[in-house]
Amino acid sequence: MVKPHSESRTLSDWLTYLEGLHPTTIEMGLGRVDRVRAELGLVPSFPVITVGGTNGKGSTCAMMEAILSCAGYRVGCYTSPHLLRYNERVRVAQREATDGELCSAFEAVETARTSCGVSLTYFEFGTLAAVHLFTKAEIEIAILEVGLGGRLDAVNIFNADCAVVTSVDFDHMDYLGNTREKIGFEKAGIFRKGKIAICSEPDIPVTVRQYANEIGAKLLHIGEHFGYSTSEAGWGYWDEQGKRHSLPYPALRGAYQLHNASACLAALDAVKDNLPVTMGDIRRGLLEVNWPARFQVLPGRPVTVLDVAHNPGAARALADNLDRMDRFNRTYAVFAMLKDKDIPGVAQAMASKVDIWLTAGIGARRGASSNEIVQALRAAGLGKDVMAGEESIRTFPDPAAAYAYACERATGSDRICVFGSFHTVAEVLRYRIRLSVVEHAAIKKSRDGKDS
Repeated sequence: MVKPHSESRTLSDWLTYLEGLHPTTIEMGLGRVDRVRAELGLVPSFPVITVGGTNGKGSTCAMMEAILSCAGYRVGCYTSPHLLRYNERVRVAQREATDGELCSAFEAVETARTSCGVSLTYFEFGTLAAVHLFTKAEIEIAILEVGLGGRLDAVNIFNADCAVVTSVDFDHMDYLGNTREKIGFEKAGIFRKGKIAICSEPDIPVTVRQYANEIGAKLLHIGEHFGYSTSEAGWGYWDEQGKRHSLPYPALRGAYQLHNASACLAALDAVKDNLPVTMGDIRRGLLEVNWPARFQVLPGRPVTVLDVAHNPGAARALADNLDRMDRFNRTYAVFAMLKDKDIPGVAQAMASKVDIWLTAGIGARRGASSNEIVQALRAAGLGKDVMAGEESIRTFPDPAAAYAYACERATGSDRICVFGSFHTVAEVLRYRIRLSVVEHAAIKKSRDGKDS
């Protein structure tokens, strides 16, 4: 892969280059990326909060970012993957990094990488570029989301002042192991000696406790050292000092968000000596936080729910949240996944909430075809019924086509649920953007015609 020319490189050029730089998309290990980090001289002078876990990482990061920003701090936040633009992954003071800022950071990493004579994966390269950009931007705190696992993830080359594991469930088993104990051990690898380690997984694996004890981290577990209670008026957070606080529900929908919010508050309490926040900052941050495609309910009828749920744990949470909504006549599922995910497991978790499956292919390298999705549904024993004369499984070339069909067939008493992958939700969002542009152009043309 040829490196973009300095005088003409664009962010798109760089991303294409990074995709072909390393022979494999994922390669666990810290040796190569740490060599480049050292060459760059990247030793953060600001506090770092690292967030790992199977599900809930992004929401927890978003809440921290919102609250710390409300407190007036200059926050750097690195998350992945993105929905529509790579820029979403790197934010400073709640602003997405510009193309120019990212290109400059990529150039710095490429110079250091070339000097070291090693290759980097797409994620490794992006992680170094994000922290390099944060350093140049003189942030006051960095929030770093783990990409995969924890112990051998590129984010883990930076020492965390506080580390959070939000949940431990089955995903990426080829890399992390096929038991919760093995997966928990990998995720606990972000803990640090003498630092606070937070786990908001209620059913904490023994390996997480053992690892924290072995390295001398102070483990705080939800339900033991901190937690929450709920009421119609709001929810209450409590900590190990016995302090209780009444708070508004987060702007992010879903019952599981209280687990994430509790972990967020426990982490902020861990760094309060350097970065204190007030209860007013917390309340405002919870109300203002925004994190798209996590049980995101779009306005209008029929109701459309967007959720990037792509493993059985996340699908169970999605099903629970759908169950808490008002009753609907039918639920159309726009469903597409990557082929290396547990497609039958996700489908089974959502089975009781879906009436009509609109399966779609994903054009990405790891994407499953619509026929592969159908085979997985059949294997899970789904899609045998016919409702109101409509086939319970239909296939489409892509999620946008499936969503367009759902919009045509669904009534105001139905709902549409788009889930299975970041790719799935992103394609539907792009379709909605295109549709909005066409509609606005038609309205403008109509108005111009009346004025002439």
